[in-house]
Amino acid sequence: MPKFNNDKKFDIDLKYGQVREKRIAKILFDKKLEVKTERDWWRKTGNIAIEIESYGKPSGLTSTEASHWVHILADGDKDYCMLLFTVAQLKKLARKYKDNFKMIGDNRASKCILIPLTEIFSKEKKK
Repeated sequence: MPKFNNDKKFDIDLKYGQVREKRIAKILFDKKLEVKTERDWWRKTGNIAIEIESYGKPSGLTSTEASHWVHILADGDKDYCMLLFTVAQLKKLARKYKDNFKMIGDNRASKCILIPLTEIFSKEKKK
């Protein structure tokens, strides 16, 4: 039977993990969250769509008062994954792709910036 926890750095790794657990708990319980769900299109296009305007008025990312944004990628009726961003981090990504947008929704009245999933998971260091 394999032995577990015999890594000499286990205590360091444990502390590292516990810091992140506390960080997530603080976000979930102490911060204001904006939660958006995107169905199916993310899989077909390889992009997430971040709403910034609706009927010519600021909405979504441009009007949120939240500190954190949860973007749920749904696949049919199931949640595939949940991406958690600081609003500042997501705004920085959105600015980079501001010219890559699509009008969607009822009457094509919502302007969404399309951010490639590959950009979100790029190995390039984000500045």
